[in-house]
Amino acid sequence: MGKPTGFMDYERKTGRALEPKERIRHFHEFHIPLSREEQQKQGARCMDCGVPFCQAGIQIAGMVSGCPLHNLIPEWNDLVSSGNWEQAYNRLKKTNNFPEFTSRVCPALCEAACTCGHYGDAVTTKENEYGIIEFAYKQGLAGPKPPRVRTGKRIAVIGSGPAGLAAADQLNKRGHHVTVYERDDRIGGLLMYGIPNMKLEKSVIERKVTVMRQEGVEFITNTDVGRDLKAAKLLKDYDRIVLACGAKNPRDIKAPGRDAKGIYFAVDYLSEVTKHMLDTDQREPKFAAVKGKHVVVVGGGDTGNDCVGTCIRLGAASVTQLEMMPKAPDTRAADNPWPEWPKVCKTDYGQEEAAAVFGHDPRVYQTTVKEFLKDKNGSLAGIRTVRMENRRDEKTGRMTLTEAAGSEKKIPADVALIAAGFLGSEKYAADAFGVRLDGRTNVQPKDGTYETDAARVFACGDMRRGQSLVVWAIREGREVAVEVDRSLMGYTYMTVQ
Repeated sequence: MGKPTGFMDYERKTGRALEPKERIRHFHEFHIPLSREEQQKQGARCMDCGVPFCQAGIQIAGMVSGCPLHNLIPEWNDLVSSGNWEQAYNRLKKTNNFPEFTSRVCPALCEAACTCGHYGDAVTTKENEYGIIEFAYKQGLAGPKPPRVRTGKRIAVIGSGPAGLAAADQLNKRGHHVTVYERDDRIGGLLMYGIPNMKLEKSVIERKVTVMRQEGVEFITNTDVGRDLKAAKLLKDYDRIVLACGAKNPRDIKAPGRDAKGIYFAVDYLSEVTKHMLDTDQREPKFAAVKGKHVVVVGGGDTGNDCVGTCIRLGAASVTQLEMMPKAPDTRAADNPWPEWPKVCKTDYGQEEAAAVFGHDPRVYQTTVKEFLKDKNGSLAGIRTVRMENRRDEKTGRMTLTEAAGSEKKIPADVALIAAGFLGSEKYAADAFGVRLDGRTNVQPKDGTYETDAARVFACGDMRRGQSLVVWAIREGREVAVEVDRSLMGYTYMTVQ
């Protein structure tokens, strides 16, 4: 424990975010970190609990409490507090391949389970993690460390999202030859094209990929395995295959008028905006230009929020976000006690920016699309919405969302972005390798493992578990690496923690 009374002596303090009207002028990260000295005080707030829920990553009431990576949080908080940043980095890297990603995009399950947060304010674990990894890069500690011995075994990883990258990183460190195949033109998967630049600068991804490349990982882009490249060739050329193709099969909205021009899936839109800016250094993409237009985002999750922030930066005349579920309470309900994940209303950066620009929160709760309205040219001209109510089904006794009579409204819409989540993986890659899928098109591995029923083929990440968080993807990449190594060598000394 850095300071036994630290949680009483120091108040929680986080880095400053640029004001909404200032940060919407650009697509760069907008958080200004604390000084190293102040960050050390924040590390001293950690209580070094006897039962550190922050690193537990366990299921409580159907929700995960604490970090799925089991990061050694009290240990490196203590090291931060004493100014031993190098050793803090060594402890952090034992469990997390990519703290430069998680310290930016993770929702901080660790902080939600922090004991300090039970009656007061949680330790700034996420910002401490950011401070550690950025210190490591500045001091040259995070540079390439190629393995001294190679095994001669060859592994192909299909997909370069966080799961694929974690698997590749672990297996390469073990000494295997690893090649990562990516169908897009840049490495990173949804980290690169699904998360906007203001949440994760693409130079951060490229920085880590450069290190991995110098350590011996080979990256091949613009290659769509299962279409451009046959599975049979990979099975011939490599000893093992790891499928980490993600879960990019979007959930659609089946409403009249869905064929109107101007309706797009959210991740397609976000990907096109990011790619356009990286390729041209210009903000306005030709795909779904929103400047001066009324935009409706259908979906209230993180992707929906990213669409709100992106459209504001691109000059939308208005942005409305439809959310089917009721507004969550502002504080924990009695049936949602600590250390469960807090089911409370979260106002994210995009909603803050919309409130600053348009004068109100963009979210409309308990509302969904009844009909997409078209003009004479077949373009989107508006959306007819309907309010949803919780009612008890007379036959089953269950509470279900049903349309409220007389609640239909028409709202202006020139562009609609569907951010309703994902149903599973795009099955063509799995079909190419003969891998069995479940009803949601997620890979169905052998019980309790990452090995599929196709010989020498493994699967991990969203493709295996369905849409999830970056921390879960990294954990799955680390776990599949252990199984692959054992299957190749007959034993393994690799560990997940």
